Amino acid sequence: MKEQTRPYSRGRRLKNQIMSVITNPYNVIVLIAIILLVYLIVLPLFDMLSTTFKLAQRDLRAVPGGQAGEFTLYYWQRLLASKLSYSMLIKPLLNSLLIGFGVSVCAIALGSALAWLMVRSDLPFKPFFSLAVIIPYMIPSWVKSQAWLSIFKTPRIGGAPGFVSSMLTKMGVTNQAFLEPIAYGPVAIIIVLTLHYYAYTYLLVSAALNSVNSELEEMAEIKGAGKAMILRKITLPLVLPAMLSAVILTFSKAIGTFGTINYLGSPVDFRTLSSQLYSNSKSQNTQTAFAMAILMIAIASLSVFINQRLIGSRKSYATIGGKGGRSTLIGLGKWRPLITFILLIFFAVGIIMPVVILIIESCMLVEGTYSFSNFTLYYWIGAGNPDIMEGVPGIFRNSNFMLALTNSLKLTFVNGIAGTFFGQILGYMCAKGRGKFHGGLVEQLVFIPYLIPSVAFGGIYLSMFSKPQSIFGVQLVPALYGTFALLTVTSVVKHLPFASRAGTSNMMQISGELEEAAMIKGAGFFKRFIKIVFPLSKGGFISGFMLIFVSIMKELDLIILIMTPKTSTLPYLAFQYQNQNCPQASNCVAIVMFSIVFLVYALANIFGDADLAKSMAG
Repeated sequence: MKEQTRPYSRGRRLKNQIMSVITNPYNVIVLIAIILLVYLIVLPLFDMLSTTFKLAQRDLRAVPGGQAGEFTLYYWQRLLASKLSYSMLIKPLLNSLLIGFGVSVCAIALGSALAWLMVRSDLPFKPFFSLAVIIPYMIPSWVKSQAWLSIFKTPRIGGAPGFVSSMLTKMGVTNQAFLEPIAYGPVAIIIVLTLHYYAYTYLLVSAALNSVNSELEEMAEIKGAGKAMILRKITLPLVLPAMLSAVILTFSKAIGTFGTINYLGSPVDFRTLSSQLYSNSKSQNTQTAFAMAILMIAIASLSVFINQRLIGSRKSYATIGGKGGRSTLIGLGKWRPLITFILLIFFAVGIIMPVVILIIESCMLVEGTYSFSNFTLYYWIGAGNPDIMEGVPGIFRNSNFMLALTNSLKLTFVNGIAGTFFGQILGYMCAKGRGKFHGGLVEQLVFIPYLIPSVAFGGIYLSMFSKPQSIFGVQLVPALYGTFALLTVTSVVKHLPFASRAGTSNMMQISGELEEAAMIKGAGFFKRFIKIVFPLSKGGFISGFMLIFVSIMKELDLIILIMTPKTSTLPYLAFQYQNQNCPQASNCVAIVMFSIVFLVYALANIFGDADLAKSMAG
């Protein structure tokens, strides 16, 4: 009798286990999340890859006997092995790598030095410097590019003199060709991007230095080691993983940036993969643009792989022990006043000067004329003059500006709420599923958008949602081109890596014992999440919301391909004014946008429980 009931008991037990898995709300949410992530991230990548092998109608003449939509290697052959390869791919690729390596080296050196001074030295005015060191990151790189041009541009290329050019003219210096390599091209781009991305290194390295017990360095000093040897043999190896992570963040961002390249590279025909991708997308060469995007993704993925190999192959050091740790500041000695002065000058040039220059330029009736008689508020509040800006009124009387401001605020608020909510949910899955298959899968899927350059990501979603989305003949999503919904979906998915990382960090701080106690009391999944998890994570929710708000408010690269007149935002409006040779109006828009970003950042530090600045580095 016992042998007969055993198969039945096993079958019923298996059935009960399957039903338990299916009816568990957590498992259902994980399954839905994986399906959505595959649909929104993986499928667009496959669609983009397959598009590069489909012959477009416009290229039928280039492929004799070809038919639209059939398989072809034409675009890859044209990009990789044709007479146009050098101008289309190799030269832009080399320029991208030049910018990526140049910015990485400079930003790592600058950020690491600042981190060491802030954490390990007896530098004065640290509360001021700790805030000032983050503010440059809040100013978009394309805004810094505008300020850079306002200072260094020359009449021959820029159409009007910058501040330096005007001063040199007054001094009688007419030959100003030496300014052009400073104002435009790789040197200018590397400097501007370095002043933007050094914050990644500073935040990561300073966190690593804070975890290092200074007794390690003190023991070496007792043994007679000099400061240079201690720095090279002890401090540097301990913070090397943080520096390598900063390299990946910086390099990936630098090779994929577009706004700065457009401002500082286009006037001298300095092109990178991102600018080539933008040009091909705007001229409807979708297949070629997607092929370039795949190459950029491959480069970013390779850099991440190399980074992981380097971190994984290095020796591991324990820096936190059971006896507690202490941090003894290293005296700067006679160099203290000089270093403090240099830092004050650096922050004045990196923070105050760009903003001041933008304000001055926004109040100049004629570009390049620095005099009180040239002062005007027309570009701010002008009613409309046919002789100025083709009769377009100042921004505060301009319907286009009001529309862009409304769209920016709406986009940032909607994305802040939606992105943070999904980020907390995904973070919960990653935290609770750590060490499990579903947790690792969700974490890997969420990381993919980070590898895709922003311009390419916008192009993918433009192609994907410009037509209705159907499955088995059933239309699930209508065509979204030109709608606010497309902006929202693109922005939310692109920022999921940051939102989910913030959510994971937040959820890791919530002890699982709280949920276990609630389960013993009979509380279901949703009740536990609403009554326990969400209230305990509300501080991180606020910080995550502010992070996404700030990021999207200054975003240009991601949305530039999917913009329409009705969905224009502040960054795109500033970009349009700059391309229309009206930098004064562009500066006005940039100042308004930066003011909003700074205000939100200040509120985040006042009301947020988490440190927004650290979240901004991912």
